[in-house]
Amino acid sequence: MKGILYDTFKGQPKLTSLPDPAAPDHGVVLEVLATGMCRSDWHGWMGHDPDIVLPHVPGHEIAGRIIEVGNKVRNFKTGERVTLPFVCGCGSCRECQSGNQQVCDYQSQPGFTHWGSFAEKVRIDYADNNLVRLPDNISNEAAAALGCRFITAFRAVVDQAALKKNERIAIFGCGGVGLSAIMIAKALEAEIIAIDINEQALQLAKEVGAHHAINASGRKDVAALVKDISIGGVEVSIDALGSQITSINSIDSLKKRGRHI
Repeated sequence: MKGILYDTFKGQPKLTSLPDPAAPDHGVVLEVLATGMCRSDWHGWMGHDPDIVLPHVPGHEIAGRIIEVGNKVRNFKTGERVTLPFVCGCGSCRECQSGNQQVCDYQSQPGFTHWGSFAEKVRIDYADNNLVRLPDNISNEAAAALGCRFITAFRAVVDQAALKKNERIAIFGCGGVGLSAIMIAKALEAEIIAIDINEQALQLAKEVGAHHAINASGRKDVAALVKDISIGGVEVSIDALGSQITSINSIDSLKKRGRHI
């Protein structure tokens, strides 16, 4: 198969011929139909992830078609079009059983623990616990965007924050995770305030559902602006960037008993 490989951290990736993966007992091999690029791929290439062993093929946002099935896989067959979360939990450990597969002690991550989806084929472990069949009305490209940024935002907004209809939410950072959070909050019929330092990102935030947009570039009163717009603070704030200033502003934007993620 063809794939994109790097031999050294920060080295030039190259398109080259690679050996085909084989399906493990509880896994499958996918023909890659679409794959996304994530900031985590950059971190891996930089050498920030200790799971990566060189040489390496990155890529973890995947839509694919099953072309080989392990002998212990029970719920999937060849020919099915699927996607998956970027962290594949084993399904059996204490964390998986509690619904926290993202911190599975035995997790498998294509593009990190083994070669990923920047190739024509990719191995997926724990198939029965992680694969999700794709309906015909979801494109390969849309599906490839779901398994990383979108499920990260979904868990934050729906599971952790428990955002409710008509509640107010401030989302700091309008990149992949932030925009996904905006779309999810819109579906939940919340009032959405988007904050970023990039006007183009804010315009896109409004297009996908934000009711208000704040350009925080050079401003020291961002939290105060959020409180003015929300009349006293938001019920939920999401720091979708992870910097010191966005974390502080996110917390300072909350009303009493608000929830910060």
